[in-house]
Amino acid sequence: MKKDTRPQRWRMSRRGFLIGLGVVGGGLALGAVFGLPAARLMLADMFGDVIEIPSTMPREPDLWFTIRPDGHVLMTMPKVEMGQGVHTALAQIAAEELGVAWEQMQVVQSSSHGPIADGAGTSASYSVISLFPVLREAAATLREMIRAAGADQLGIPLAQARVERGVVIDAERPERRITFGELVAQERDWQPPSEAAPLTPPERWQMIGQPLPRLDLPAKIRGSAVYGYDVRVDGMLYGAVARPPRLGAKLRRAAPGTARNRPGVVEVVIRDGFAGVVAESRLTAYAALNDLELDWELPPPFDLQDIEQRLVAQAGSGTVIQRQGDAPAMLRGGQVIEAAYRTPLAAHANLEPQAALVDVQPDRVRAWVSTQSPVQVARTLAQVLGRKPETVEVTPTYLGGGFGRKVTTTVATEAALLSAAVGRPVHVGWTRTEEFRYGYLRPPTYATFRAALDASGQIIALEQRHVSGNVLFDLFPAPLRWLFGSDFGGWRGARLVYAIPNLLVTAQTVELPLPTGPWRGLGLLANVFAVESFIDELATAAGIDPLDFRLRHLPENELGQRFRTALETVATMSGWREAPPPGRARGIACSIDAGTIAAHVAEVGLVDNRPRVYRVWAAVDPGVAINPDGLAAQTEGGIMMGLSAALLERITISDGRIEAGNFDRYPLLTIADAPEVFVQILRSGDQPFGGGEPPMGPIAAAVANALAALTGERRREWPLV
Repeated sequence: MKKDTRPQRWRMSRRGFLIGLGVVGGGLALGAVFGLPAARLMLADMFGDVIEIPSTMPREPDLWFTIRPDGHVLMTMPKVEMGQGVHTALAQIAAEELGVAWEQMQVVQSSSHGPIADGAGTSASYSVISLFPVLREAAATLREMIRAAGADQLGIPLAQARVERGVVIDAERPERRITFGELVAQERDWQPPSEAAPLTPPERWQMIGQPLPRLDLPAKIRGSAVYGYDVRVDGMLYGAVARPPRLGAKLRRAAPGTARNRPGVVEVVIRDGFAGVVAESRLTAYAALNDLELDWELPPPFDLQDIEQRLVAQAGSGTVIQRQGDAPAMLRGGQVIEAAYRTPLAAHANLEPQAALVDVQPDRVRAWVSTQSPVQVARTLAQVLGRKPETVEVTPTYLGGGFGRKVTTTVATEAALLSAAVGRPVHVGWTRTEEFRYGYLRPPTYATFRAALDASGQIIALEQRHVSGNVLFDLFPAPLRWLFGSDFGGWRGARLVYAIPNLLVTAQTVELPLPTGPWRGLGLLANVFAVESFIDELATAAGIDPLDFRLRHLPENELGQRFRTALETVATMSGWREAPPPGRARGIACSIDAGTIAAHVAEVGLVDNRPRVYRVWAAVDPGVAINPDGLAAQTEGGIMMGLSAALLERITISDGRIEAGNFDRYPLLTIADAPEVFVQILRSGDQPFGGGEPPMGPIAAAVANALAALTGERRREWPLV
């Protein structure tokens, strides 16, 4: 099959324009033309809007699909499956345009050397958004190529050939037909269509929008699915790496000690700032770490109070990320309502800790890694090992939970250094204790609010000052950090959607003495908790029902209408206008993220004076859901994860050390405490938006608002106890 080399087209979004400018040149240009504060606000508007993301993925169908003689379509997947169902959703988009039966679709994960190598990785709920137009074009092009070949084989005009369930059919004599498999089995000079292939109109969709069965479930149910911890190759060894006794400690000196004398130890590897052991078993490798002679340079100790003080100290400064009118002027004098909200450090608590198997050989490097970013891991390994990038191949495995923890994978570098030292494949799998104490955490947040209402209860001015640790800044070069001023991952969800004539939102990023980074939704859960809790407090001050208060502040535009529909739907689902059962109260909250709107109602009571969430209702508008069952599952999972974070989770630190080493010191929500969850998927258009993270946004605020209605006391800090 020949490649279609025609230039590809897509409508450039504002985010695409930003990316096209380049980091340094674009930043200087924006700053020079508009001034740095105005340029930063412009960028915040770009990143805060409902986004259309251009994709740099190729449109050539032969890179995406292989049709086998038996009629099966093998689709190469650039996105990583980590339980979110993305392989199924993307395959549905492709099957829709290909015109094949669902049973014909099969998927294979692309490696960093695969035909579809995705440098963007799998994160931020953007997989379906960015690939939706690309996949449709590629699949439609392949369909038209096969339809033309079928018409030629059947000896009929092209207009007389139609495609149905992987078969080209003579529309006038339906008994005359030929399958895709029969066509590709023949020698043929495949030609792309002379014009852009027509896309299937939404009213004729048969795959998109259907709850089709997940493609990854059979292997997971049978136990044949391979995760990072499962990878095995002949001759492999196991590695373990020395960890610092305190956060921020540096390895000053290391020596093998008696480690090499331990039976089963193959090698001790010592480099600048690195000490590890390679052994015939994982247990032996970890035991041998105790035999090393290690000298650490320890930083000053710190605790949670030190971290909290850093956040509070920065609360008065920051980068403007949203502005309308003159909020500070409108808040001088008069009656001002104030509140402050905090969220703590938190772990990812993935079911599967970090894991990688790396085989470093003189001519090539092969790695199998539990990672969200195989291309980035390959680049990192090439740099660390001093190899040419084309000699390093990373294959992502299934992930036992990603949640942003596996965007970067130190474990792959560790396995590579150990493998290079012994010339054999080495597997490194972190323990649960390592996962808790030596990865990066969700950063703490501190948000202060001031607002004023008019006599009718309308918000006339609102000011928010948001402070957070790093979320994405550590992943980007200094020029980009300078350009944005504050970490846009940290303030995700902090901008308000309500129509407020005088509004000012500033965000400040604070350097902390421990590593923080992306967590599911980035700042979404924490920031929506603060924003939507304060909106409820304003509703109480105005004496207006929280639902009605939100509805009357929605903008008069398409986005406002989408919010109105979601809020009214969830209110109907939950019986918001009716009294809750005795001893319970309900709270409502809403948010938008990656284009998807979510509205939640939580029904809460107290058991032994502790919050108990009994039921949650969720109305979710993703534009159009590719697989409604998949989105419902993501909503349910996000709600449970958000509840666990808000009710239970908190990393504690003593003397510069994280105290939790397992789930006995870091409890999660259990099945016994999980509420009933009711989900309704809405449709507001034909463009899909994000599904992995957006549905969790409002849950913490909904619970906090319900608790305030129940007890009359506002809880502004997690855990909500």
